[in-house]
Amino acid sequence: MAERSGQSCFKSKKTGHGSYSTNNQKGSVRLEGNKVKLPKVGWVTLCLHRPLMENSTIKSVTISRTPSGKFYISILVEYENQILPIMPKKFLGLDFAMHGLYVASDEEDANYPNFLRKTEKRLAQAQRKLSKRQKGSHNRKKQRLRVAVLHEKIANQRRDFLHKKARYLVDHYDAIGIEDISVKAMAKRKKGGKFSFGKSVADNGWNMFTNMLEYKLAWQGKQLIKIDKWYPSSQLCHVCGYQNNKTKDLSIREWDCPKCGSHHDRDKNAAINIREEARRISA
Repeated sequence: MAERSGQSCFKSKKTGHGSYSTNNQKGSVRLEGNKVKLPKVGWVTLCLHRPLMENSTIKSVTISRTPSGKFYISILVEYENQILPIMPKKFLGLDFAMHGLYVASDEEDANYPNFLRKTEKRLAQAQRKLSKRQKGSHNRKKQRLRVAVLHEKIANQRRDFLHKKARYLVDHYDAIGIEDISVKAMAKRKKGGKFSFGKSVADNGWNMFTNMLEYKLAWQGKQLIKIDKWYPSSQLCHVCGYQNNKTKDLSIREWDCPKCGSHHDRDKNAAINIREEARRISA
């Protein structure tokens, strides 16, 4: 921060992440060039992510500090914008994939790069060093910062990947269907069971991705259609509609339809069924 006349007062001095919000009262918060004026802080130099909308009014700002020591300002503005809903013509179905983010009905799979798993060895080493540092020492503060930077890098890589994937899909389709699944419940499965999904679910950020899809679609008058989680997308043959209950076994990744003989990849078939169900719902 530059040209400060005061200090930020965050909610907590104990945690690495802090934030506080302030309302704009009679121009107490305003932007001029590459600077923003904050109450009790003064003028602060910033790198503006994107310009504010024309004829917009600043309502409030939230200043946050990451554990690595970086400061961010989120500006809430009010402006008039009429978004007319469009009649969807191009539909896409997405089936949640544990290790690849999603399988799409009409696109290549996401093939999520597993940023956390690729960095967890370095992260474990850095955290072991941190645990050995004496509390309150200068070396511990430096090591804590190294750990925070690693975590922040993983989060930034994940967010960047998800934003780019969401933007591409939103630009190419009018409506996107997904299953309304509980990722939190999937992550809680115990390792003693047949499947353990916790780390994979934490890494790929499915909830963050669907939130991005939803608001990016809404900005263009498009829609995200959530299919009931009990819809048997993996069991139905998308060619003839036959329901194969044997596919309730998650270990079955491919199967042949006993009725029409079609060969199915489990996830691709589910994505196509989700697309068609989204088409039916929007009709």
